[in-house]
Amino acid sequence: MALRLARPGSFLYVNFNRNETAAREALAKIRELGGDGELCRFDVADHHAVQEAVKRIIAERGHIDTLINNAGIWMGGLIVRIKESLWDQVIDTNLKGTFNCCQAVTRHMIRRCSGRIINVSSLIGEAGNAGDSVYAAAKGGIIGLTKSLARELGSRNICVNAVAPGLIETDMTAAFPADAKKDLEKEIPLGRLGSPEDVAGLVAFLASEAAAYITGQVIRVNGGLYM
Repeated sequence: MALRLARPGSFLYVNFNRNETAAREALAKIRELGGDGELCRFDVADHHAVQEAVKRIIAERGHIDTLINNAGIWMGGLIVRIKESLWDQVIDTNLKGTFNCCQAVTRHMIRRCSGRIINVSSLIGEAGNAGDSVYAAAKGGIIGLTKSLARELGSRNICVNAVAPGLIETDMTAAFPADAKKDLEKEIPLGRLGSPEDVAGLVAFLASEAAAYITGQVIRVNGGLYM
């Protein structure tokens, strides 16, 4: 997503909490593509840290045009075996983290009467899945948050949308057994897993002027797996 948004004149803050090496690699690629940026380390689940980071960004750059909420973790299991600590960790990062970042930027966007918020949900947040109740609750909550904020902020020219990816080629899906991956691909009408670029293209569109009349939508990138 960051690379798709990188272009001459763009400035991207790359947030991370643990993997600094990957964040630095992303920043280097952004600069290779003609954009610029800075690393911004904080835990999205930490309300105070998010508020302070956004204050610093605005002090440095003067404004924030677009927020992309893509921080997330996956942990699952049957509900009878799920520990409360697992629930808290997934909800805090995936759902509370999205809320924290939305709240921090909207005060600024309201004053400017301009802004885009793009929240990354999931096919699981819409369809559910056995063994994924915690993840589904978090990603489903993001959809409800997105729709409510779109109604709340529309009069201020702030567009809020959600992207719901399906099975995407990531580190997580790379760990799937080959036979399991083949079985999954058979369930997808397009016959393949999606790529990060498939998702990034949609995010870049929603951040562009071409999407100025789109808000409150959940747009699926899943190859037809869920319709």
